[in-house]
Amino acid sequence: MTMKPKIIKTAAENERALARISDLMAKGRLTKDEGDELDLLALLSETYELEHYPMPMPDVVDMVKFVMEQKEYTRKDLAKELAGASRACEFLSRKRPLSANSMRNLHKHWKIPADVVLG
Repeated sequence: MTMKPKIIKTAAENERALARISDLMAKGRLTKDEGDELDLLALLSETYELEHYPMPMPDVVDMVKFVMEQKEYTRKDLAKELAGASRACEFLSRKRPLSANSMRNLHKHWKIPADVVLG
């Protein structure tokens, strides 16, 4: 069953689009028209979900901990960015906010998005 992709306005429409996306992905090999339909439905569903179910901005401490884990950085690595081990410890325990220079360093060197660092 081919859907004619259109702007998704309701949860029910989104559910139908997701069902069709699932069907197309399960099919394996797609025709060009099916591939185009899949791409468009995915974009429409993503747009609907971003508008109706926005993700909260991650907390900067949690983001730093996540980056440390993913990149196998140590507290010593963090201390270099925050100008000292005691500042790093206080930041991780949420006792000290980031300074402007520390924000800049984490954004520049660790590639943490500026909007997350700024809070």
